[in-house]
Amino acid sequence: MPEHANPGNFRQDPTGPSTEQGISAADDQISLLDLLIVLAKHKRLVLGVPIVAAVVAAIVSLLLPKIYTGTIRILPPQQSASAASALLSQLGGAFGGLAGAAGGALGIRNPSDLYVGMLKSRTVADNLIARFDLNKIYDEKIQSSTRGMLQGNTAITAGRDGIITVEVDDKDPKRAAEIANAYVDELMKLTKVLAVTEASQRRLFFEQQLAQAKDNLVATEIAARQGLQKGGLAQVDAQGRSMIEVTARLRAQISAKEVQLGSMRTFAAERNPELQRTQEELQALKRELGRVEGSSPIAATGGREKSDNSGLGNLSRLRDVKYYEFLYELLAKQYELAKIDEAKDATIIQVMDKAIEPDWKSKPKRALIVIFTTLVAGFLAVIWAFIKEVGERVGRIPEQASRLKVLRGYMRWR
Repeated sequence: MPEHANPGNFRQDPTGPSTEQGISAADDQISLLDLLIVLAKHKRLVLGVPIVAAVVAAIVSLLLPKIYTGTIRILPPQQSASAASALLSQLGGAFGGLAGAAGGALGIRNPSDLYVGMLKSRTVADNLIARFDLNKIYDEKIQSSTRGMLQGNTAITAGRDGIITVEVDDKDPKRAAEIANAYVDELMKLTKVLAVTEASQRRLFFEQQLAQAKDNLVATEIAARQGLQKGGLAQVDAQGRSMIEVTARLRAQISAKEVQLGSMRTFAAERNPELQRTQEELQALKRELGRVEGSSPIAATGGREKSDNSGLGNLSRLRDVKYYEFLYELLAKQYELAKIDEAKDATIIQVMDKAIEPDWKSKPKRALIVIFTTLVAGFLAVIWAFIKEVGERVGRIPEQASRLKVLRGYMRWR
């Protein structure tokens, strides 16, 4: 083959790359060059649109009002156990089981979430609206709209460490700090009202139960005194007296546990774990009482001989007196502790960082606005440049030009 048959004067190497691979590499280079050519051809569009967008974004960001953020950080009580649950946990002995259940029932597992929900409540929002006259400031006539504006300007979050952060945005830096601090003030008022209400309900509940137990104790004491005057008392050994006292104590614990279940059902659902645990403890006490009564004929009389004035009948009456004494003692302790809860102050909320008047705006972030707008405009300009190039190339082909004309006709509004 003559030398000019190989224009490039390249020596063909059978071990070299294939013809297809060479063509593919050339196509890639040509495609990249085509892209650069298109961008260079429409450089005014590609560069001009982002520059204009950046200038407009800068002007708009300068016209936007400055927003200041007031921030306050609070630490809610990590243990919300009341005085009743705290003191009941120290009673021990016969009251140990009741103390544990009461402490679990009155405790709160996640206080931070509870206080966040209270801060976001409608009651707190309405109080803040009235306190700062936000209807006028936000230029809203409808209360719900003002409430929505306040919610949009407020961010309330609870961190993993339990610290609650309240951030309030406002055009006035002083008002931003005041509203943030007012959130905590309203939270303290709300917790005080709710705590007093809950404590008052428990006090009234135990007060009724205590009055009933006192009446029953008086009645059994009178019956026992009358029976002793007529029939005397049977002789019982030390073991029998111990069994009678154990039975009375178990029955008093069962009754107190049933009273507590009634109190818990006023605020706990049936699937509440503390309620279920208390029910299991009640069943365990009943099984223990059945075992003790089954092993002691004296303890198991159950009042069957109260109708006569024999020694065993009077012994049963004395056992009932002992039972009501234990029950009255249990309820009296819970009643006194409920009164303490009612009288004590609401749970303490500690303010870690009080909101102060911010000295620097938090919004708008003008640099970010300009940068983001420029990038978006540049991206759209590049896309539009390629669309124009495709349209120009399609227009040079008669068949494609006619089809493009049909497409444009369908895209017009008629």
